[in-house]
Amino acid sequence: MFKQKVVLASIALGLGFAVPAAHAADKPLKSIGITVGSLGNPYFVTIAKSAEAKAKQINPNVKVTAVSADYDLNKQFTQIDNFISAHVDMILINAADPKAIEPAVRKARAAGIVVVAVDVAAAGTDATVQTNNILAGELSCDFITKKLNGHGNVVIENGPPVSSVLDRVKGCKSALAKNPGIKILSDDQDAKGSREGGMGAMQGYLTRFPKLDAVFTINDPQAVGSDLAAKQLHRKDIVITSVDGAPDIESALKSDTLVQASASQDPWAMAQTAVSVGYSIMNGQKPANPVIQMAPTLVTRDNVNSYKGWSSPH
Repeated sequence: MFKQKVVLASIALGLGFAVPAAHAADKPLKSIGITVGSLGNPYFVTIAKSAEAKAKQINPNVKVTAVSADYDLNKQFTQIDNFISAHVDMILINAADPKAIEPAVRKARAAGIVVVAVDVAAAGTDATVQTNNILAGELSCDFITKKLNGHGNVVIENGPPVSSVLDRVKGCKSALAKNPGIKILSDDQDAKGSREGGMGAMQGYLTRFPKLDAVFTINDPQAVGSDLAAKQLHRKDIVITSVDGAPDIESALKSDTLVQASASQDPWAMAQTAVSVGYSIMNGQKPANPVIQMAPTLVTRDNVNSYKGWSSPH
């Protein structure tokens, strides 16, 4: 089930954007700027570490600067301006707003910098590397419908309005819609992509809804927070699913929690691919398709022991 990472690596090699090292005629990769949603989330820490590891394969002396935008568009504009001033060769961007970020992206590209969107789409970039988030949402919510036998009250615990989250919610809704016996009680609350946000949102749901059968959270930190809230309020028999496949969720699936499944991403492979694609573009080789989708897999209590995880190279 988890062989898709190997397959993706093979596809990457076949498409010519897995670049193990610089060749003599290539433009040197001297510096990279990385701006992500939040470096308080282990998912984005893994993206930053992976990008740095791939960049150092290309040039051991490369300078890598990773910063946290904290989902703040103005902050991200400033960070990109700083990268432009520092004359970086490449920017990896996890956009706070996929459309509104475009002027900053175009400004960077006008300065001769290759810009690659990671995890979420961003208008105007040279390429995008992301998980198939619609499929991730579908997998996670299809699991809920099967657990509930097609009947029950479900909450979609939403998050920051970035493309990955919007797509996950879209995929979830399409899976739930196949079951007329499923009632969505709430789908519009932004739990901020954080453990604290998930905890606060879940406390509200449990107060408002005496009968709640399942919760889909848009990422693992929210799932962990939601589980903590349910424990505090002594609520059981609720199925929680999410998206990420993070180390915290591996632990949750192996212990006594309400978390039952997570559609896993591979941020390590994603960032490695993004740097490779960016480096190829720097040297005149554009990918056949500028949007590279990586396939998620569903991690459950049944298969978590064979799950390879994403906290290290694959």
